[in-house]
Amino acid sequence: MTRDEDLLVGVDIGTTKICVVVGKVVENNVSIIGIGSHPSTGLRKGVVVNMDSTINSIKKAVEDAELMAGVKIDSCYAGIGGAHIKSFNSNGVVAIKEKEVRPDDIARAIDAAKAIAIPADREILHVIPQEFIIDDQDGIKDPIGITGVRLEVKVHIVSGSVSSVQNIIKCCRLAGLNVDDIILGQLASSEAVLSPEEKEIGVALVDMGGGTCDVAVFAGGSIKYTSVLPFGGNNITNDIAIGLRTPLEDAEKIKKKYGCALSRMVEANEMIEVPSVGGRKPRALNRKTLADIVEPRVEEICSMIYAEIKKSGYEKVLASGVVITGGGSNLEGLPELSESIFNLPARRGSPIGVTGLVDVVNNPIYATGVGLILYGFRHQPLRKKRKLMQGKSFKRILNGKGLINRMREWFKEIF
Repeated sequence: MTRDEDLLVGVDIGTTKICVVVGKVVENNVSIIGIGSHPSTGLRKGVVVNMDSTINSIKKAVEDAELMAGVKIDSCYAGIGGAHIKSFNSNGVVAIKEKEVRPDDIARAIDAAKAIAIPADREILHVIPQEFIIDDQDGIKDPIGITGVRLEVKVHIVSGSVSSVQNIIKCCRLAGLNVDDIILGQLASSEAVLSPEEKEIGVALVDMGGGTCDVAVFAGGSIKYTSVLPFGGNNITNDIAIGLRTPLEDAEKIKKKYGCALSRMVEANEMIEVPSVGGRKPRALNRKTLADIVEPRVEEICSMIYAEIKKSGYEKVLASGVVITGGGSNLEGLPELSESIFNLPARRGSPIGVTGLVDVVNNPIYATGVGLILYGFRHQPLRKKRKLMQGKSFKRILNGKGLINRMREWFKEIF
């Protein structure tokens, strides 16, 4: 196997699976050349609870991806989620030094916006500019070169538990991977499944995983709200296991193969085989019985997601509706049920904007993995010059100064 500096690797560390996606920069596009996936048992609701199990799962997923891609993987962009993630909006105001906005003015404004009190056990992961205001003129996306006296920036700040971030980095490092950056899961997914038009006119992204449902709201071309809800596909699996009296492993298989979120979509005479526990013989049950178990739980989950979207205050401007992605979105009938609850158009979100093994990754379960490498490709073109996890750089990703430096470099790259 060979090492290639143009490689981009995303590691989606989820509650039910570890997914590794390998991409290569080809003619200013990302071409997917390999994927690897392995069941995950070392996380609970997006947080590492068993280091050894998580490390082994990452190693096996990486091995599969290396075998498919024919390359050696030694660094990655890692996704993070879990109920410990918190986010809020902030703003900063500075005087424009040279009467004309320069990158340094933007960096100072962002510094002012993030100069807020944060508990010692939390760390800022992202400071995302939403819009700039120059002398009361709002809605500015690119302020460089504009003449003015006063510069204000509105930002979206995402923070996470320091210990949870460190555990993700440690697991990757012990699995043989340097971490180029830690990226919020739904922020990565948005890179892969949302179009610029959807972000502009308003859209809610729901990444439905096994242990959590990640929500992100976009409007006016920028992110406005993020949240992580501590429930997901595993809740549906548990209901099936109890309701049909079948082992959890079989309940998960039944959910994927026969599950339906709307009982009216199931044929009345359709039968399925259900394994029993305790060595008893399998039973034949009407598939409608399964749908009657699944539908109430999915309806409850969608109702709580809708309550979270309403909490953001942007439910009235979501002209593009809701995009549901992640492994849980593959459940039959989910978009139809979501539309009835949200009163908004809904669709499944599969990765777009890449080349290569498009047919292989054309599945919502790869949205975060593909999004991680797209995020790295679009937002950090100087990644070759930055090896955040080498030498003393191990602490930079957890340090506010490192974040500020990344933001300064990002604006210099764009402008």
